[in-house]
Amino acid sequence: MTAGPAIAQAADPETGGVVADLAEGVVGSAAAAAALERAILFVVAFAVVYLIGRLLVIPLLTRAFDHRDLDRHARRPLLKVAKFGVIFVAVAVAFGAADFGNFLVSMAGIAAAGALAVGLAMQNVIRNFVAGVFIYIDGPFKIGDWIEWDDHAGVVEDISLRVTRVRTFDNELLTVPNSQLTENVLKNPVDADRLRLKFVFGIGYGDDIDRATEIIAEEAERHPDIADDPEPSVRLTELGDSDVGLQSRFWIEDPSRADFVRIKGEYVTAVKERFDEEGIDIPYPVRTLESGLALEADRDSPVPTS
Repeated sequence: MTAGPAIAQAADPETGGVVADLAEGVVGSAAAAAALERAILFVVAFAVVYLIGRLLVIPLLTRAFDHRDLDRHARRPLLKVAKFGVIFVAVAVAFGAADFGNFLVSMAGIAAAGALAVGLAMQNVIRNFVAGVFIYIDGPFKIGDWIEWDDHAGVVEDISLRVTRVRTFDNELLTVPNSQLTENVLKNPVDADRLRLKFVFGIGYGDDIDRATEIIAEEAERHPDIADDPEPSVRLTELGDSDVGLQSRFWIEDPSRADFVRIKGEYVTAVKERFDEEGIDIPYPVRTLESGLALEADRDSPVPTS
């Protein structure tokens, strides 16, 4: 029966392979030689798997992303996750090659307890991470989009799994937790190919409404950056305290924040100049303040006599 000694030798932690036999002649201890062999196997296995992942897996993923024309805002975090996965697999394979099974079992229990404590302490971080995943899945916006939420607006510069960085139109950089962008109402004005704008022109009650409507429509048709289809429209929408409100609706092709500001400013200026030429007034609210001054003679003071 030769199987028994062989099994016992294989199960003996102080018994190693060829490397251990060679190392034993140097260090003079079987246990130290076996530990050295395991350390060498760990390093070699980790290096081999890591190099395969970085030189083969990561380039293949990059080519797949290029083939699918994946946006760069989604490519960057996915590559980070892939690189982390390569390191994780390399460590797992290295532990297995070095026969550190018992060590892995004990570390698993410690890791579970640590994960629970970290999870309780990092609820907000985890919530933002999950929100970032949903941003990549749903794609409500991408890098370069102009977005608005709450009282903020700006252009998206970077999207990560925890925060989104937005450059405001005052050139301020906002670092916004992803959960704020997924839990609140988010507006993406330029998500489509066209953007509809509205502006209310106020004219006086004594002015010609039909003529003012024609001027507003004509200036919209004259502007080269305002779309002809759908054509601009003008409607009477409100009767204010001091003016009559005529709302103009028009569309911009291939909009951006800069185009929106420029076109709207040029259009409103052109209408105002035409109103001045035609004698159409744009009134402003007038407030009349009235007050009275009453004098009451003091009962104890003498009444003047002439």
